[in-house]
Parts: sequence; C-alpha cells; structure tokens
Amino acid sequence: MLDNLARRFGLRTNPQIFFVSTLLAVIFVVGTILFTEQVNELFSSMTGFILSSLSWFYILGVTVFLGFLIWIALSRFGAVRLGGPDARPEYSNGAWFAMLFAAGIGTILMFWGVAEPINHYANPPQAPVGMSTEEFAQTAGAAKQAITFTNYHFALHTWAIFTLPALAFSYFIFKRGLPMRVSSIFHPFLGDRIHGPIGKVIDVTTILGTLFGLSVSIGLGSAQINSGLAHLFGLPTDTDNPVTLVNQLVIIAVITAIATISVALGLDKGIKRLSNINIVMAIGLLIFVFFAGSTLFLAKGVVEQTGDYLARIIPLAFWNDTYADTGWQDGWTVFYWAWTITWAPFIGIFVARISKGRTIRQFVTGVLGLPSLFSVVWFGVFGLASFDIEQNNPGALVTPVVEEGDIPGALFAFLGAFPVPETITTVIALIAVVIVAIFFITSADSAALVIDMMCSGDQNTLPPARQRIFWAILGGLVALALVGGAGAAALDALAEVITVVGLPFFIMSFLMMASLVSALRKDPDVPGNEALRHQEHERPDSGTDSEPEPEPATARADGD
Repeated sequence: MLDNLARRFGLRTNPQIFFVSTLLAVIFVVGTILFTEQVNELFSSMTGFILSSLSWFYILGVTVFLGFLIWIALSRFGAVRLGGPDARPEYSNGAWFAMLFAAGIGTILMFWGVAEPINHYANPPQAPVGMSTEEFAQTAGAAKQAITFTNYHFALHTWAIFTLPALAFSYFIFKRGLPMRVSSIFHPFLGDRIHGPIGKVIDVTTILGTLFGLSVSIGLGSAQINSGLAHLFGLPTDTDNPVTLVNQLVIIAVITAIATISVALGLDKGIKRLSNINIVMAIGLLIFVFFAGSTLFLAKGVVEQTGDYLARIIPLAFWNDTYADTGWQDGWTVFYWAWTITWAPFIGIFVARISKGRTIRQFVTGVLGLPSLFSVVWFGVFGLASFDIEQNNPGALVTPVVEEGDIPGALFAFLGAFPVPETITTVIALIAVVIVAIFFITSADSAALVIDMMCSGDQNTLPPARQRIFWAILGGLVALALVGGAGAAALDALAEVITVVGLPFFIMSFLMMASLVSALRKDPDVPGNEALRHQEHERPDSGTDSEPEPEPATARADGD
C-alpha cells in the first residue's frame, strides 16, 4: 500500500521510512500542542534524570570520542581514502570549510558568541578556594575562565560529536557502497538486517530527531532575528505580546520559504552559494569587531585564551563538579552534549556528503580542526570584546543578557553598546540580522536535504526536488505549529524531548566506533591489510562479514 502511495505522489524514496516518519512527526506535534503541559512534565522528569544521574557518562563519553578520532587519524587507518583509492575531493578546501561552517556551527556562533561568555563572566562555573562565586564574578580571572569554558563547549568536544558519525557515514557510504542512512553504520553487527525492521527503526528515530531539532533551531532563529529587528526598528520582544508572536511566525515563514528555494536548487546552486556568501559576511563581522574595538587587547587576549584552553582541556574533559556539586554542569555542559548529539546524524550525513575523496586523516584534521580553530578565534574576539564593553560601561550587557535573560538579544545588545557611532552600529546590526537569517536558512535547507537522503538512501543522485521541498516545508510547519499553537512552552517541551532522544544516539556513538574499527581491520585497502586483498572475492555468502546486498528498489516516479 505504501509503495503504491509513493508511486501516486511521484516519490523516489523508501515508502516505509518516509511515511512512518511523517506520520509520527505529525502525531507528536499535534500531541505536544494539545497536551503541552503533560508532555513537558513527562520529558522534563526524564531530562532531569539524564542530567543529574548520567552527567559523568556524557562528560566521559565525548572525551572518549575525541580521543578515538585523534587515534584513528594518527593510526594506519588514517591513510584510507573515503570513496576508494582513486577518489578525489569534489569541493575545494575553501568551499568545503564554508559548508562545514554554515551547516554545523554558524548558528551556534551567532547565537552564543556573546551570550555564553557574558553569562559565565557574571556567574563563574568555578571559584578559587576561599572565594565565593559572587566575589569571583566579573573579575579578570572570571573573564579568563568564561572564555575557556566557552571554548570547551564549542571547539574540539562539540566537533568530536559531529566528526565521529560523519566519519562513519563517509566510510560505510562511500567506501562500502551502503545506503546513505544511519543504519548503514551498523552493517558489521547487523549485516543485511540493516534493510529490515531493525534498520528502519534506527532510521525513523534518526529522522524524527533531526526534524525536531530543525524545528527548534528555526524557532530559536526566529527569536534571535526578531530581537535584531526589535533593536533596529523598535519592535516588541515580550513573548506575551501578540505582535511578537505574529512577527516570529512571519520570520519562520520567510526562513522556510527561502530554505525551500535553496534546497530545491540543490547542493551546488543553493546551499553552497548561501554558505559561501555567509562565511564571507561572518568573517567581515569578526574583522569589524576586532578592529573597531580594543584591537590590541583582543589580539593579546585571543592568543592568551588559546593557551588557557589548551592548558585546561584535559582537566575540563574529565571535570564532573564532584565536590562542589553545584549543578552548574547539568545546565550547561551536559545539556550541550545531550542537545548536540541529536544533531550529530544530520551534521554527520551532510559532512559525509561533501567530504568524499579525502583520506581519514585529512577528514578528521579538517572536520575536527578547522571549525574548532575558527570557534576559538570567534569566541575569543566576541567574548573579550563583550568583557571590555561591560568593564567600561557596567550593566550594558550583564543586565539585559544575564539578569533579564535576553539570550536571543545578546548579540544586538553587544552591537548597540559598541564604541562606534550609532549609524555604524545600526548598519552592522542590520548585517548581523542577515547573517543570522542565512545561517538558519542554510541549517534548514541542509537538514531537509539530509532527511530526504536518509529516506531515499541514495548516495549517488539526489531524489526529486519535490521530496526535498516537502521536508523543508514540513520543518517550517512544525516550527510554525509549535510557536503559533503553544509558544515558548511547546519549544521547551520539544527541547526536553530531543534531550531524551539524544541518549540512544549517544549510546549508538560508542557502537559506531566499534563498528568502524571492525570494518577497517577487514579492509584490504588499509596499510597492513594487504594479505586480505586476495581473499576479497572469497568471503562467505552470509553473515555480518559478507558484502552488502543492494537494498530493494524504492518507489520511483514515472520518468525519474
């Protein structure tokens, strides 16, 4: 029945994955809107358990991911080329990095670039022995600590969460020729059962997590863009104001419309062009802040903060707040890891799609190293500049961002207080709104593209544009329904849900490492495995070591 339905709509996809994911997404959204309070309570209690009881597991786990990636890049496996010995990269290093930046961390940098450092500056995670947190707050030591913790959250550890599944996808999809789905990573354990019910459960769960994460991202983006427009044009930002709600709905509709056009144009014409434009604009904003502010202070500070981050990365990588037990880490670090892991399949497949042809060593160095380096510079410049503003004008940022809790408006409060003529700050704020909008657009169209790939499993050709358009529109409609139907409460409920969904993804990441190593040890192209080459045509016909059988043909539109 589902096959016939797919043919009727002219789809080229796996009907079971496509329609089940769609149905469950609709049911969940309707249930969240109708029973917001109950859903919120249920998942809030589950999230509370994860954050309070499993924090050590998340802290240790992400550190293990990072160590594994460094090891595999330096090992003999690092020479393996993703896509085969003759494969070469499809994109230049510049275009590759721009798409990594825009799809993976661009939205994070714009949203948290000022908000997180100024929060930690006002409320330090740790205080020296003999000093209270209140006494330590807003001191030079608190400033250094704030940037160090921010780098810990958004540099190597965050990108380890993204890089691990991206590497596994790249290997099993482009080296082993398996479908572009999360279930393919587990072929060494499941064999051809990845094409059966177990594989479909894995893929549907992943698609739902990506779709919900996309919707929350669009909702948060609308709040930040609305804050920027409010700063420029005096629009209201109070969530109880109906004008604010209408503005956010319009913003979501515009983001969705542009993302739909971009994803319809495809990877090269749409996403690549937007990414290239945005990376140039973002770097321009970074340069403006660097040279228009206290340049010498920022230059010295970025260098010093990089050293502080590298010196403290090992202690922070294992810090669990054991003795003080303040709960700070539950609300920041552990929440970040739980949230980020829900995006890992989406970012991983997108990164894999644009990284074919590189060796494992090049892949890990580029995907893990380049965005982390950029993040360290970005947070160093924006964080230090925000401290400089706060020290020269007490309350300019701490009051609105920390005391009043205006996290979405942190960037624009920062630009409004910048020590340059008001006309210039207005123009820069307008540019910042455009940058934020494009970042959220590229995240939306990239997510729609990846969700469609996970449904079709096709690694060679893009499915019909109508399918990519469908997922882009559905993501926007979910965000519209949540914001319009239940406002912030529904978004909070969804945030709780994907935090819970992140736990199985986290466990799956450990299995990814084992699966990848198991496959590489049996790969005849790996240095040291040359003796296996004469056996590659003599493998048994069944079992987990057998060559994967092609997936049954999916429903195809006439003429596709």
